[in-house]
Amino acid sequence: MTGGRIPEEAIEAVLKHHDIVGTVGRYVHLSKSGKYMKGLCPFHSEKTPSFTVTPEKGIFHCYGCGKGGNAIHFTMEIEGYSFPEAVRAMAEEAGVPVTWGLSHPSGEHTAEQKDRKILLEAHDYAARYYHYLLLNTEFGIAAKAYLRERGMTDKLIDQFMIGYAPDRWDALAKFLEKRDYNLALMEQGGLLSAKNDGSGYVDRFRDRIMFPIRDRDGKVIAFAGRVLGDGQPKYLNSSDSMLFHKSRSLYNFHQARASIRKSRKIVLFEGYMDVIKAWNAGVPNGVATMGTAFTEEHAEMMRRNADEVVICYDGDDAGQAAALKAIPMLEKTGMRVSVALLPGRKDPDEYIAEYGPQSFLREIMDQPVSVTKFRLIFLRKSHKLLEEEGRKNYVLEAVRIVADLDSPTEREFYLKELSKEFGLTLDVLKQECFQIRETTQKVRPRRDKDEQSWNNGMNEVRRTSDRPPVMPAHYQVERRLLYWMMQDAEAAELVHDRLGDAFNVEDHAALAAYLYAYYSQGNDPEVSRFIASLRDERLERTATSILSMDAVPPYDGSVLEAYVADVLKQPKLRELEERKEEWVRAERSGDVIRAAQIAFEITTLERQLRS
Repeated sequence: MTGGRIPEEAIEAVLKHHDIVGTVGRYVHLSKSGKYMKGLCPFHSEKTPSFTVTPEKGIFHCYGCGKGGNAIHFTMEIEGYSFPEAVRAMAEEAGVPVTWGLSHPSGEHTAEQKDRKILLEAHDYAARYYHYLLLNTEFGIAAKAYLRERGMTDKLIDQFMIGYAPDRWDALAKFLEKRDYNLALMEQGGLLSAKNDGSGYVDRFRDRIMFPIRDRDGKVIAFAGRVLGDGQPKYLNSSDSMLFHKSRSLYNFHQARASIRKSRKIVLFEGYMDVIKAWNAGVPNGVATMGTAFTEEHAEMMRRNADEVVICYDGDDAGQAAALKAIPMLEKTGMRVSVALLPGRKDPDEYIAEYGPQSFLREIMDQPVSVTKFRLIFLRKSHKLLEEEGRKNYVLEAVRIVADLDSPTEREFYLKELSKEFGLTLDVLKQECFQIRETTQKVRPRRDKDEQSWNNGMNEVRRTSDRPPVMPAHYQVERRLLYWMMQDAEAAELVHDRLGDAFNVEDHAALAAYLYAYYSQGNDPEVSRFIASLRDERLERTATSILSMDAVPPYDGSVLEAYVADVLKQPKLRELEERKEEWVRAERSGDVIRAAQIAFEITTLERQLRS
């Protein structure tokens, strides 16, 4: 076995060991409903259960948000794992040997895997070394006094394993060298820096309070160091390495995960001290981006683990501007976003120190404002509201922000506030808002999580217009064919011979192609195993949705032939409709010859369809 491809037998063993009901049941309360198990979806907010598990097929499917798949896919979604990570974790739990990714069957690791293992070990040693220096040596006296002054207790220092890098050029380098670590590798991993003259290596971090950065599993992969004096930069992070990528790492995520999964909410801070002090104040679901810019990778990582995010950045202009930049990336993922506002340009750490934990929870965390409210508050700072021109420009820009809202109720709410504050009639503001929407409104994708969702726990009233649309007949026919094909190899063979790739829906044609390949390899019709072979999120959801259909008759060869005929008719039916539209246009334009020619083509198509 070579490379990193996961063998099919390993995936099959994992699926056999991890029963779908048992896997889902760890996170969702399931109740029996006929041949299904039902519960509230853990991936989106809902009041009426639309999440189903089908034990006999080994799959789950949510009719609200569309997520579905087998036990591996559920683990991926609930834990935020990639496919290989989910299989590895489930295999280790099941006692299935994890041999993929090794250079050959003997179990020898690749050079990169060996380096990765060594670097993880070295980072763990470094974290313990820095922590020891802080607590037990004269080097750490000043750093420990500083932390005490900032309100850090021994318990917090231990829990977050905070340490101190002494003001020495090679303290860590000597520590690692004595333990026979390759210093060139340590430099690649971000622990050391190469000397300018190429004669050796020095410590990357000196005279800094050290915050270990851990991966999702709690392993130390990098460090952030805060300078103790007035040096620059104030914060220094490890450089990107094979272990660490700033754009994809969140500080404290490993400790916050359990609370995030339970509440489906995450609190986003700017700094390490903010996370630690907020944790101590009673915010167990806080993470930070480690002083680097917020990225789409961060947003996607958060989306896989939460439905809602509260941004709690510093109250100064820089912090609020950073929050404003992060909001669109978070909204793009479909998460609900709000902003916790801090008064007096304070950061969370300062607020907690001055007003105490209870005030922080009650006045800040429990009272976040909407994104629209935050944008309006931020906008005020750029206008002189004591001057007429400033007030006018503010109102015009504020109405543009309000016009971007989909909900008429929300728009009216904010327009009324503007009307009262600036003495303008509501009708005038509505007219301005309408004109803006008419010319610049952006079309947004509909999501089950938005305020108009058909099954959203945020809403008391369902709206029939928001229910899933009724699909055309041929769409349902193709889904029924695929339903049979996924559970019967003979059905798949017949469809292959009669229809091939002539499905009219792109995803259906792709699923059929995968099924033809799946059966050609001698596989039995096991739907959970087939879904695991897809490795494409959209197709996985489509397959699970099809398998979750109720009103599908038992497989029947003659009915299958009729379904195939219906599918093959669709291109000609579409062509017939197009010709009829062309005939109408030709008639209206007075083009008699063209109209007669099209009429003949229509008659020919109708004859072909009847035959």
